[in-house]
Amino acid sequence: MYDALWLLLVVLTPLLIFLFIFRLIFTWFPRLNLNQFPYNLVAWPTEVVLRPTRKVVPLFGGVDMSPLIWVALVALLQELLVGQQGILTILKSRF
Repeated sequence: MYDALWLLLVVLTPLLIFLFIFRLIFTWFPRLNLNQFPYNLVAWPTEVVLRPTRKVVPLFGGVDMSPLIWVALVALLQELLVGQQGILTILKSRF
């Protein structure tokens, strides 16, 4: 059981970090239409968590910092769960 969850998180967390970094880059180009292909492949999955975060975190110098916050949160989650000393990594090695 721990192996499947560990593998899912090992694959999913870098993908989420990658998507949030692209969203951060997209904020530098305000005329970019995020509903057009290929931008929508990045915009649609991340908008679900970015929209509520934008209500709490203000713009910083005209740049939306909410993707950066999510990069930090997902990276922290990745390290705590599946990092070298992560909880699931330790459980996986014991069982």
